[in-house]
Amino acid sequence: MAPWRSSTTGVSIALRVTPRGGRDGIDGIEQLSDGRSVLKVRVRAIADGGEANRAVLALLAKSLGVPKASVSLLSGATSRLKQVAVDGDPARLAEALHALASVKSTD
Repeated sequence: MAPWRSSTTGVSIALRVTPRGGRDGIDGIEQLSDGRSVLKVRVRAIADGGEANRAVLALLAKSLGVPKASVSLLSGATSRLKQVAVDGDPARLAEALHALASVKSTD
């Protein structure tokens, strides 16, 4: 099951973020112990004052080819597990996410 859901305005994505991960990147899809799927994301930024959140939003915007203003944090501001919304064409975004996730999927 994909960790994103399409809507009429874009997609919402379930993430597991690793701050201070040594590099900025998307590491595929991971299955959590409760059965949920998440997109694994790591950023170099530290989790202080929202720095890591801003880095995650910027990384997703760049990776999906959308403006930074199109990516917003829905929930999980202080948690590793986050929900992010990306505005845009849902079909194109889902296709881009599928391509990003399939490169390094770790089920």
